[in-house]
Amino acid sequence: MSRKIRVVVVDDSALVRSLLSEIINRQRDMECIGTANDPLVAREMIRELNPDVITLDVEMPRMDGIDFLGRLMRLRPMPVVMISTLTERGAEVTMKALELGAVDFVAKPRVGLASGLNDLASLIVEKIRVAAVAQVRRAPVRETPVSGHAGSAAAAASSVALLGRLSTEKLICIGASTGGTEAIKEVLVQMPADSPAIVITQHMPPGFTTSFAARLNGLCQITVKEAVNGERILPGHAYIAPGGKQFHVARSGANYVAVVDDGPPVNRHKPSVEVLFKSAAAVVGRNAFGIMLTGMGNDGAAAMREMKDAGSYNYVQDEATCIVFGMPREAIAHGAADEVLPLGQIAPMLISRLRGATDRLHHRI
Repeated sequence: MSRKIRVVVVDDSALVRSLLSEIINRQRDMECIGTANDPLVAREMIRELNPDVITLDVEMPRMDGIDFLGRLMRLRPMPVVMISTLTERGAEVTMKALELGAVDFVAKPRVGLASGLNDLASLIVEKIRVAAVAQVRRAPVRETPVSGHAGSAAAAASSVALLGRLSTEKLICIGASTGGTEAIKEVLVQMPADSPAIVITQHMPPGFTTSFAARLNGLCQITVKEAVNGERILPGHAYIAPGGKQFHVARSGANYVAVVDDGPPVNRHKPSVEVLFKSAAAVVGRNAFGIMLTGMGNDGAAAMREMKDAGSYNYVQDEATCIVFGMPREAIAHGAADEVLPLGQIAPMLISRLRGATDRLHHRI
């Protein structure tokens, strides 16, 4: 039997420490090797025990979880699963934690903590397993909020007369899971203000996608928002599937329209990349671009192949730049990829392809 995943639990609540330890120790493939009630105790424990994964509470005494995470990822990068509270502030702090390098998060319930955490047991241990095999990196030191969507110098340089009429016909579809919040940001900050519309499914629970969209909106030239059922999908905008809902695209005359509903989970996910990509294959066809980013599992791989068969052009993130290579690997295995690229090259290559299509259109006119 292979070595167990060794986990340290860091939380100021004795009840949460006890519950998480019990959940972890029930698994054959993992063990809780220590618990700490604050980050200073945790720091010494990590030095002594060298765990594979730590679970980290956001709000704690002496040093909050975000400060501790920032120091940890600078000095000793390691897999971290954040234990967040399901509040607006908790969502904002969780987005910051993912930016700093946390692999994933679990939202602990606000009421019925003991029963609620036990209900989440399978999700918690799944995220710990994923974290144990994730490629963890020091967080990049950059990210300046955009004033009035003016964009970075690189993004501004890329926005020269991109699309014109073409931007209303094309639709960019992005799917991601573990590690995806930062990967999506990397793509979107490079997209020019006259980009075709972008639709996104990132695996995320209810209550967190509002903060995710707001954070991206402050960093990008394009407008980023949560998708709303029935709204027209416009160029220069990115629409994120609301957590806990299914999201797909439909046509209304010449326009693309967002459909957000309470459909069942697909591939265990809600929102599911499969749902979005299937609709793109059916509705958008050769005017679609597919992008599959980092994530565990196979959600969206089969539908991305359907997109390709319908005429889309698809980009898949390469293994070296993925936090978790599961979803991209499956997309490649399904024959869905036209190009497999490092994360930082996906947006530039897409923009270059769009420019080429624009040039061809202008030559025909």
